[in-house]
Amino acid sequence: MEELIVEVKNLSITLNNENILHDISFSVKQGEALAIIGPNGAGKTVLFKALLGLIPYQGEIHWKEGIKIGYVPQKFNIDKLTPLSVKEFFLLKSDRFWFPQNKFLDDIRHELDLVGLPTAILRESLGEISGGELQRILIAWAITNHPEVLLFDESTAGIDVGFEETIYTLLRRLQDERGTTVLLISHDLGVVYRHAQNVLCLNKQMICHGKPQEVLNPQDLVKLYGEGGFYHHLNGESRNKT
Repeated sequence: MEELIVEVKNLSITLNNENILHDISFSVKQGEALAIIGPNGAGKTVLFKALLGLIPYQGEIHWKEGIKIGYVPQKFNIDKLTPLSVKEFFLLKSDRFWFPQNKFLDDIRHELDLVGLPTAILRESLGEISGGELQRILIAWAITNHPEVLLFDESTAGIDVGFEETIYTLLRRLQDERGTTVLLISHDLGVVYRHAQNVLCLNKQMICHGKPQEVLNPQDLVKLYGEGGFYHHLNGESRNKT
């Protein structure tokens, strides 16, 4: 039996007197990819913040003991004048007491190669690289040191469409080669069908949870997005369901 990486029980979140999430329960097994879908304002990113322990919540979140988590945010704003190179940004994550800097830089080069970036970018200023390059840097940064879990918050924003699929293929490779567990937020149901073993449908509360092919039925999708308000991307075709 696969080991549970995280178990969430009866999770509710209230921020500024507004009920953001109510009574959410689910679990994720080692090596699984769980997609989290729902309309804007459904509480998806707030759920990630609770999983990372960044906001208060009611209920229970139980991570596997000693788990190492990587996180790729949807947006990362940095001033163009910030005096920080890409290499220095990565070195912020290194533990120089335990790992020689040269070995850590070798690991960085490997992760950069995985996201399709040349090592020459290490010399660039973090504030001057393009938005797409920055998103790739954030992905490489998150997978450095091989976390057991990767939280991926719609993190292909700003990346060209051709490379977007490469990123999701990379996530699958991390699952296969490293046993990485992936929790990803996405608006693209095509991504969910192709890259997730299970899906969690949120709109303030849990609408459905299970294998995409079994639980993403028209009735629940209407409940999730509203009548006529969702798109089903299947086999490369976008069809408006009304």
